[in-house]
Amino acid sequence: MFKGTTITPKGKAVVRINGTVLTDRDLLREMMTIFPYARQHGGKFPQSMEADIRRGALDMMEFEELVYQEAQHRNMSVTPARLDRAIKAFRDQFSSADDFHSYLKAECNNSMPKLREKVRRSLMIDDLLMVEITQKALVSDAQVQAYYQKNTAKFYSPESVSIQTISLIIPDHANAQQEASVRKRAEDALQQAKKAKNYEGFGMLAEKFSEDDWRVMMGDHQSVTRDKMPQEVAKVAFALKPGEVSDLIRAENSWCIVRLNSHEQPHQATFDQVKASLKKELVASRIDTLRGTLHQQLRKKARVEEL
Repeated sequence: MFKGTTITPKGKAVVRINGTVLTDRDLLREMMTIFPYARQHGGKFPQSMEADIRRGALDMMEFEELVYQEAQHRNMSVTPARLDRAIKAFRDQFSSADDFHSYLKAECNNSMPKLREKVRRSLMIDDLLMVEITQKALVSDAQVQAYYQKNTAKFYSPESVSIQTISLIIPDHANAQQEASVRKRAEDALQQAKKAKNYEGFGMLAEKFSEDDWRVMMGDHQSVTRDKMPQEVAKVAFALKPGEVSDLIRAENSWCIVRLNSHEQPHQATFDQVKASLKKELVASRIDTLRGTLHQQLRKKARVEEL
């Protein structure tokens, strides 16, 4: 388990928006959404990432509250029948009645009216976002094809590998004893890595042994091109077979172990191959732009106080 920061909510106010107070409980909920790996590590967030996760969660909280208040200002509403259906759908997500009641106790003080209000608020946020973002972000097939034709180079993929790594860091200006200590730990990690049978097995070892930022993602770098990794690592990684684990690699200031998950040859994707994913990408880009614009517009006319 990696070392990290544990946040214990106490109901403390963290932001006030036009008089409405949001607490550290709301903040932690959003942080867990951004970094779900924390649930697998006792609620801990990596120290190197905690500030950015917190900032992202706070921005999301503020945006949703601003959207909700705007929906109220526009007199948007939710019919009782639709709210009832949404409550039922929400309850059906839980595997048992006990799980649902545990949630109700933790998040709503055992109050069904509070749950109904939370669900109603969520629906109103969804409705306003549908009008201001989702519908405006739609693109036609003709627009997708035009984009592809103007940007064919974007759909050329160079040779790449999907890898996981375990890295043991050598301290700056290390003496012989420190060098030997790191080498010994790297050799111990290598023995276990060679025995790992799959992605998950190697990933668990990365979380246990590795000392770089990728350890919190099971050592997974996903797809990487040759120019995006140290030359010593690239030389080995691109020569491995899928599922194979390298020997120790001395790279820059570390000893590195690489597992190859897949190897992709260079290729030019056709329009038919990328049409569906490109359409999603263009829609997502428009959504990001529209969302940012809406956030700025709502924030300009609101009083937001971070406490």
